[in-house]
Amino acid sequence: MKYVVLGSSAAGVNGVRELRRLDADSEIVLISKDKEIYSRCILHQYLGGKRTMERLCFAEKDFETLYGITWFKERSCTHLKPEEKEVVLENGETVSYDKLLIATGSHTFVPPVKNLKEAKNVVGFRNIEDMEVLKDAAKHAKHIIVMGAGLVGLDCASGFLELGVKVTLVEMAGWLLSKQLDKRAAEAYQDAFAGRGVKQYYGVGIAEVTLDEENRITEAVLTDGTRLPCDFVVVTAGVRSNVEFLEGTGIELSRFGLVYDETGKTSDDNIYGAGDVSGSSPIWPVAVKEGIVAASNMAGVPRKMTDFFASKSTMNFLGIPSMSLGDVNLEGEDIEVEVKKTKDSYKKILHKNGKIVGAVLQGDLAYGGILQQLIARKIDVRRVKKPIFDIDYSDFFHMKENFEYYFEEE
Repeated sequence: MKYVVLGSSAAGVNGVRELRRLDADSEIVLISKDKEIYSRCILHQYLGGKRTMERLCFAEKDFETLYGITWFKERSCTHLKPEEKEVVLENGETVSYDKLLIATGSHTFVPPVKNLKEAKNVVGFRNIEDMEVLKDAAKHAKHIIVMGAGLVGLDCASGFLELGVKVTLVEMAGWLLSKQLDKRAAEAYQDAFAGRGVKQYYGVGIAEVTLDEENRITEAVLTDGTRLPCDFVVVTAGVRSNVEFLEGTGIELSRFGLVYDETGKTSDDNIYGAGDVSGSSPIWPVAVKEGIVAASNMAGVPRKMTDFFASKSTMNFLGIPSMSLGDVNLEGEDIEVEVKKTKDSYKKILHKNGKIVGAVLQGDLAYGGILQQLIARKIDVRRVKKPIFDIDYSDFFHMKENFEYYFEEE
């Protein structure tokens, strides 16, 4: 058996680990654009000077030797031949496989803003090369605009703050982290960033940028007509899956990215997918598990992705910890909302027919473990005869005579 893995981030690296754990003898080939393994989740700490390249690495120092793999570094896959079971690299070289894991991730998408694609002083926030450009920009740019105030946008703003650079956030949604937080929880971060000198514009986008004779941005015009001085733009709002090499192969793609089932298998029985390449922007732990599940099935050990809530994020910007699960902004007559506020914390749970569909914790995350058990076990919170925020493990776990804890489904 010969396994080929495309991509060396969370899904790809953990896919390699799982393949070797389950199959000690088969050949494993890793192909990646990157020459080093590093975490994209903490790139802002590299930008801010809090971590070195070495401290971004999440793999073992002797990764290749330890897992007995062949690693083609700084190579891109430009085409796939499913019938021949071959991947084609940019230099024309072909690599055969018996089972293939596609974990090629995604890339920055520059939105169709007038003049933006022609501009020289614009970059994304996806890889180590982007960070080197931004480190240099931080030395001379006076008016940096960050497009997007999602998780990546706030990472970017935080990294610049570590360098003493105060950026401007421009976000189309009505508040920051609109996919993770409600307006109340978002305000805590908005106030904190404002207190650090970060200007913020919500509910607007960039309509166009003005260029000088060298195609460098000098000004940004927002959709409400506001004109902002600007000498650098960081695009964090849009990404596209790295699936261009699959065009014309017959492998099923959605408008977001590669399509695969809960086992990781694509429309081709010998090809699996995991991570950002799906276009669903999975958080790091989900990408890791998708890589493990796909690799397990490639090696003949059946597994499924079954135990993840649709969306889960934990974050800590400017010393304010938050956890978000599911959709925290759902509305409707059948949605019940429970809120508890204290001076230092904010908790909100949404449930429908007794099952939790969304939650946000901010300030105090101690309830997070119980919350995740309530969700994972699909516990009907209406059956627990106490306020929802007073629920503890004893309300749904029981103890046997030998002191072993167990859960009994209703």
